[in-house]
Amino acid sequence: MTEIGVILLAAGRGTRMKSGLPKVLHRIGGKPLFLHVLETAKLLQPRRVAIVVGYSADAVRHAYGGAEVTWVTQENQLGTGHAVLSAKQSFSDFPGDLLILSGDVPLVSERTLRTMIARHREEKAALTLMTAVLDEPSGYGRILRDSHGALKATVEEKDATEEQRRIQEVSVGAYVAQGEFLFKTLEQVRNDNRQGEYYLPDIVGIGIGHGRKIATVEVGDPREMMGINTREELARMEKTLRERINKRWMDAGVTLKDPDTTYIEDGVTIGRDTIIGPNTQLCGRTIIGERCQIDGTAFLTDVEIGDDVQLKFSVVMTSSRIDPGAIVGPFAHLRPGTWLGRNVHIGNFVEAKAAQIGEGTKANHLTYLGDVTIGRDTNIGAGTITCNFDGFNKYKTQIGDRVQVGSDSTLVAPVALGDDAYVATATTVRRDVPAGALVYNERQERVREGWTENKRNKMKVTKD
Repeated sequence: MTEIGVILLAAGRGTRMKSGLPKVLHRIGGKPLFLHVLETAKLLQPRRVAIVVGYSADAVRHAYGGAEVTWVTQENQLGTGHAVLSAKQSFSDFPGDLLILSGDVPLVSERTLRTMIARHREEKAALTLMTAVLDEPSGYGRILRDSHGALKATVEEKDATEEQRRIQEVSVGAYVAQGEFLFKTLEQVRNDNRQGEYYLPDIVGIGIGHGRKIATVEVGDPREMMGINTREELARMEKTLRERINKRWMDAGVTLKDPDTTYIEDGVTIGRDTIIGPNTQLCGRTIIGERCQIDGTAFLTDVEIGDDVQLKFSVVMTSSRIDPGAIVGPFAHLRPGTWLGRNVHIGNFVEAKAAQIGEGTKANHLTYLGDVTIGRDTNIGAGTITCNFDGFNKYKTQIGDRVQVGSDSTLVAPVALGDDAYVATATTVRRDVPAGALVYNERQERVREGWTENKRNKMKVTKD
């Protein structure tokens, strides 16, 4: 079987985005645009992949961060034809067909690309281009055909006549070509057009003029091949992708109470029978188990959640792990490095950072747990703080199994509390506490009878 190579065009700035960021680095579904295209192309198992970069090339390379691709630098952005020709050296010894894709068409599917490649090979074509029929073709190059429907050429919109601009069939910027034909023909492309650029679609007319077979394939869903040139188009594409992702998870057995306000990024995994409430955002590589309940207004990034976990209203979690059966929230914040064991309860206005909390432990109210390890079946009272920072360094707190920490207590790290220790209410702990011990601060409680009445009388005299 003929091998396939991929040339991905990611060199342009995207001036209509009005951004210092290259167009292909703008994100939808949590990933830069060009990574969506690249990941789909890799499903074809190409023998070689070249990414053509230009504007902010280092930023694009950094965003990929992987291996197994060839980077081609287009020093001067002189058009799409010039960009593809820049990759010639990378495929000088490549015997197969070359798939050319733009980095700003994130919804293109594997099925569509395979269909185009299959048509190219069935027709034994030198070049096959993908087309679409659009109600509003503005912005795209038009397909020119003769009276019998045979392909004649393409024309860019800026160079088209008024009559040609009324044509609804457009070129969407995806091609399959024989390598030898592609680069030999590109060397014949001229830049005598309004843009002064070397257009890739011009190889269609040149190939036809040389008697070569040029095929077309119409994309089934034109939305797949819609490029992004403006912020408005970016927002529309984000919505389309979100609808597809949400549908996929609902079809897989996940309940979304309000899909319109549920944002699930492309790298997220969700188990069956999980219920997700409104205004929820699941980002990064978040993994959610089966039968979980997310009440809503949750923001989760790179979180691993086991089965049967409940996240109550308004929870923020980042780079944390939650074991099965835990309950978190409402209004809880789990920061990076937090790990909750089975059946842990983290309640309202509790914040945890780099905290490992053992099975069955509870911290239900108004607590900060930072740089701490807590054992099993411990109870952390309301208002407890682990003081982990002295202005210069971070220190750890260790709390054993079955420890009872009274409300309004302060644990000054580094400090360790042994198993079964008791911390009295409103205690500041500065030294290690042995297992089974009670720790408290000496305080004398005093009562002044009649104080309130005396105070009121004084205030009355003052006002008079």
